[in-house]
This record gives sequence, structure tokens and C-alpha cells, in this order.
Amino acid sequence: MSDVFTAFPEKTTRDPLTYKHYLAFPNDGIKKEIIEGDLCMSPAPSLKHQTILKRLAHLLDDYVHQKQLCEIFIAPCDVILSDINVVQPDIVFISRENYSILNELNVQGAPDVVFEISSPSSRETDLIFKKRIYERFGVKEYWIVDPEAEAIEIFQNKENQFQLLAKAVPQQPLVSQLIEGLELDLAAIFSGQATA
Repeated sequence: MSDVFTAFPEKTTRDPLTYKHYLAFPNDGIKKEIIEGDLCMSPAPSLKHQTILKRLAHLLDDYVHQKQLCEIFIAPCDVILSDINVVQPDIVFISRENYSILNELNVQGAPDVVFEISSPSSRETDLIFKKRIYERFGVKEYWIVDPEAEAIEIFQNKENQFQLLAKAVPQQPLVSQLIEGLELDLAAIFSGQATA
């Protein structure tokens, strides 16, 4: 059984779901997002997903705070791109220049960088639907982490269109164009045996 349940891509005649509906959803441990007014749900991520998330967030957080570059937030963290697009990326990077989108409750606007750790069942959502809205709302870099292939794809937004900037695989350091000076050793993310 798939771990992602969504109304995509069928069109319906009902009114789109909004942030107001989102606030009324039950807190039942199922991840809920609204993408283009449609509900997308998934249960808690796998332990492998959580392990990779923990390692990547730790490496990023250590680096950006040492360099005093930005803030890093990890899921669950609501990112409100519009009234009908409310998402919970695995990790978001907010530069100091973009702090105006932060408030006490959530992120209201496009983060500079979004990180999604995909699974076979969420890959279509990550690569098509979420990619499309991140692109349109001005996310500057979009990282898709593939635990099975132990690879990371980085897309860079140029004129509201994502272009593949890099695809990193084991034994090849990953360099961000947006996070100044950042180089990640994929072994630190996928095996935990190395450092950034």
C-alpha cells in the first residue's frame, strides 16, 4: 500500500482546500499538506528517512550557525506559500536577508532552500507537484534526497524554472551554489561515517 494519499492529479468541482481548513485538520500523526487546494497525506516517515533527516539537519545546522548564515528548520514546520499551498518540507533554509517571512508559528513565504527526502511512493509528489509550486513561488534551490540511490539532486531556480544543478553520488562531495562554502560528504548523510 502506498504511503502517500492524495487527490492528484484529478480535477474536482469542489472549492479548493485552504489554510483555514488546514488548521482544522486533526493532529493524528499523519502528515498533511495542501498542494494547489488538494489534500496530500502521508504517515510517519520510515526510520531510514528519519536517520537521514537527522544527519543532514545536524550537518547543515552546525555549518550555517558556525558561519552565521541563516536559520534551519526541520519538519514538522508549516510553510505557507499561499492560501491553497501549505507544505511541510523536511528541512528549510532561511537566509538572514529573508527573515521577514518568519513569525512565531510558521514560515510565510518561499524559503531560500527546500530539502525533501523522497521515498518511492512520494517521489512523484516531490519531483512534480511540490517541485512545480516551489519553482513558481520562488524557492531558489530545491534538494531532493534519494535514500535508495544514496544520491542528492539539486535544482536551481532560474527565471521561475528549476534546472538541475548537480546530482551527487557517494565519493563525490556536494557543493551548494546558494549556501556559501558548503560542501557535504554524502557518506556523512547516508552512512554517518564521515563529516562535512
